[in-house]
Amino acid sequence: MYLSSGRVADAASGVDRPPRPRRGSRRRALRLVAPNVVALGAVSLITDVSSEMVTAVLPLYLVAGLGLSPLAFGFLDGLYGGATALVRLVGGHAADRRSRHKLVAGTGYALSALCKPALMLAASVPAVAAVLVADRAGKGVRTAPRDALISLSSPPGAQGRAFGVHRAMDTTGALLGPLAAFGVLAAAHQEYDPVFVVSFCVAVLGVLVLALFVRDREGATGGTVRATLAVLRRAEFARVCAGAVLLGAVTVSDSFLYLLLQRFTDLPVRYFPLLPVGTAATYLLLAVPLGLAADRAGRRRVFLAGHAALLAAYAVLLSPLNGMVLVACCLALHGAFYAATDGVLMALAGPMLPEGTRGGGLAVLQTGQAMARFAASLAFGAAWTWWGPRTALWAAALLLTAAGAGAAALLGTRKETA
Repeated sequence: MYLSSGRVADAASGVDRPPRPRRGSRRRALRLVAPNVVALGAVSLITDVSSEMVTAVLPLYLVAGLGLSPLAFGFLDGLYGGATALVRLVGGHAADRRSRHKLVAGTGYALSALCKPALMLAASVPAVAAVLVADRAGKGVRTAPRDALISLSSPPGAQGRAFGVHRAMDTTGALLGPLAAFGVLAAAHQEYDPVFVVSFCVAVLGVLVLALFVRDREGATGGTVRATLAVLRRAEFARVCAGAVLLGAVTVSDSFLYLLLQRFTDLPVRYFPLLPVGTAATYLLLAVPLGLAADRAGRRRVFLAGHAALLAAYAVLLSPLNGMVLVACCLALHGAFYAATDGVLMALAGPMLPEGTRGGGLAVLQTGQAMARFAASLAFGAAWTWWGPRTALWAAALLLTAAGAGAAALLGTRKETA
């Protein structure tokens, strides 16, 4: 759908540089992305169908099926996200070390695929935790090399567009995954094992597409781990990292947000796997437009505006609204938050880093953000357990307001130069 109709190579950098679109030709602009970005988007689409099938049923499985308290679920939910933290550094550095981004990313995809059938064998909380850690480790290994490939395959002035197209394709998978889980659960009379089996088969297909259609990008190789960590000496990049960590530390996780929605609206349990579909649908609609807007108006501005949308989602949850109006408004704002922040952050940070440390540098940023969100899940789970869900959400909203002001001061709102 977004396949480039032509591209030229930048003589200095070797980057696949798409021709500049004519003004007013937004449709053509969406097509002008490197074929490598499209191939990576296809891999992410297929893999997200697999992973979101599991993610959609996991909160209810752990809380309703295994009887976990909000505090215990907060630990596992934080672990699910935080397990990617340190392995991101390993994956990013390994990819830079020999300029083997495709190989390292493929290893991560394969590891996550193998974890899907293992969930069928995990009958206790520690066993489930071990499988989730391994699955997220696979995600951590692959994310920075994949994003580095997207960044290296795209010119500096079109980073937002490239990441927007990739995230739109990725989110198509996130949209289809919960629908697939809902269908499989209905056909299997609410049994979870068939969900894990189908998820595994889809994940294997994603690995095959990566092997066949994604090409590695030859370029500068990285150095030591110390050299990778030295990217934090770059003042502008360090400010971006600090702002992302500050905001991540006060972000309520997706799983908790869906549990809050289910709790506040008395949504029937059988519809719970469909909640991520609302987020994914909005994300899909807005990922490319906001990526283009970030290139034109400034990635910092769009990134901060995304967190304003998240704050609005909290406000809607705390408002007198109820029923499907509450669900629709909250999920739409949640999707807008992701569309304005996920790929936009990588588009903002990528051009600040040298080619030889791009994978490792992005991993540093992603690691900080993942660790902050791990802490946020623990804190919110504890607050829910001690104070109740509504008071915990009020506290999260107040902290996000303060963090947003701090991040704005760190990042500024000037437009980036291509």
